[in-house]
Amino acid sequence: MTVKLLLLKSGEDVIADIQEMVSSEKKVIGYFLTKPCIVKMRHNNVVTEEVGIEHKAEFQVSLHPWMPLAKEKMIPLTTEWVVTMVTPIQKLYEMYIEDVLNYGKTNQNPSTNEQSNSDQSD
Repeated sequence: MTVKLLLLKSGEDVIADIQEMVSSEKKVIGYFLTKPCIVKMRHNNVVTEEVGIEHKAEFQVSLHPWMPLAKEKMIPLTTEWVVTMVTPIQKLYEMYIEDVLNYGKTNQNPSTNEQSNSDQSD
């Protein structure tokens, strides 16, 4: 799994699990995006009545499906539409994994730490 944040020519920030689309000459011609989402960031305006006090800017990030009505599970995107591709910050990565890729999945197996602790005798 390779989760990347892409800036598209359209100006959209899209996060997705990506795979390279390679030609027969071994040249990357595009990407297959699995469960792509548009990343939207909003500035939370904090109103204060105190004068002269600086406050940190707060942002709210939300993910919205990109091409939600597509039948394909892997959406192709040519390299011409990608302005740049980067690794998302850890919080965005975790948000995407938990809320999008693992949505509805539950961990039914106990962790190995819990098992090993219960097997130890006093």
